[in-house]
Amino acid sequence: MRANILIVDDEPVARKTLTDILRLEGYNVACVANGQAGVEHLRAHHVDVMIVDLKMPGMSGLDVIHFASQVSPDTEIILLTAYGSTESAVEALRLRIHDYLTKPAAPAQILNSVRRGLERREARLRSKSGLSDAMDIEEGVIFKFRDGTVVDLSRRVIHYQDRGVHLTPAEGRLLRILLDNPGRVFTHRELVLLVQGYETSQLEAPEILRPLVSRLRHKLASIPLLAECIVSVRGTGYVLEESNST
Repeated sequence: MRANILIVDDEPVARKTLTDILRLEGYNVACVANGQAGVEHLRAHHVDVMIVDLKMPGMSGLDVIHFASQVSPDTEIILLTAYGSTESAVEALRLRIHDYLTKPAAPAQILNSVRRGLERREARLRSKSGLSDAMDIEEGVIFKFRDGTVVDLSRRVIHYQDRGVHLTPAEGRLLRILLDNPGRVFTHRELVLLVQGYETSQLEAPEILRPLVSRLRHKLASIPLLAECIVSVRGTGYVLEESNST
């Protein structure tokens, strides 16, 4: 069965572009021009993934997300905006959206985000029926790897064989973001915003992140599958190489 995608965006060009990209991939796509219409669609239809713009007349993207969390909690949500801000990013993370993309997002980035959202939704639904090794936890996620490594982000601890590696809150947030988005390159500024909750300049961001990434890498060095997973992208930021989690 083809996945159902809902696009909520007040910009006609953005709606058409997203619709064309996703329909070419075989998805069922519905699009609406404002938050109220998005809410009405959620009330009446099954939606697997919703892509919602942040800044819209009337109901904002965050208003729609709040509504979706109540009436359609299994819908994965991608927040798409040209107006990134500290407040919106922090609020979106608190609501546990799947992804936060900045316009204009590349087609490959959009498709990858939707694919991962569908995979995450499937894993969560399977975990509810006891069929999956990946479980959503109130404050985090448990990732299980083929060599027995368990990353428990609800307790901020990594278990490998008989060892336990403990993470700070910032290290846990950083690892969660990267594990949720394997293969996606995050800029230094994006990571500072998402991990620390504030905006910074392009020059300051690498200096803020470097000690945090260094400490996390040091802790992961004793975990074979994670030892070299965080890769620096010169002049840009960091990426998590594709993992082999199950």
